[in-house]
Amino acid sequence: MESKKSLIAGVDEVGKGCLFGPVFAGAVILSKANATNLLRQGLKDSKKLSPRKRHDLVPLIKTNSIDWAIGQASAREIDSIGIRKATEKAMLRALEKFSSPPDLILVDGILPIHLWPGQQKTQVRGEDHFPSIAAASVLAKEARDELIKRLARQYSLYGLENNKGYGTAIHRINLIKSGATKLHRKSFLSRLEIG
Repeated sequence: MESKKSLIAGVDEVGKGCLFGPVFAGAVILSKANATNLLRQGLKDSKKLSPRKRHDLVPLIKTNSIDWAIGQASAREIDSIGIRKATEKAMLRALEKFSSPPDLILVDGILPIHLWPGQQKTQVRGEDHFPSIAAASVLAKEARDELIKRLARQYSLYGLENNKGYGTAIHRINLIKSGATKLHRKSFLSRLEIG
């Protein structure tokens, strides 16, 4: 059994640069043995994995984690408080779901979570340095992609099933032609001439 002092959580976000939908964050606590096992199974930064491999890793991460959680912040929150604070909110929501708070969190990137009361360490390209951050990125990416795929059926004009909410040409063209939905980030659209 892991002692409380060994609880170290990796945290990562996905969807920060999208025009549509929430920003997601994953948080994962791994033992050293389970981290090694997941690396052997092909765990790495979610951006370097095929969709199929990410999908296959999700149940392995969940069963090999001491704890895992996902949080999100909505497009409305992003417009209200800005993407930086909304991303922090998503990360905090994930961390607050843990049964025991970790003693240390490892945050991908250079910006700390300002409202986190405990110890934290930031790491550029954290997914390449810490398996728990890579695992968090995979869980968050898969959860967000699944949500966007479901929403793509309702909002079929924007090519969401392919672009996952990012500002591809088809997405931008149809935003200009047909306007934004309630799930678009209005604060991200100021450079487009949205009707």
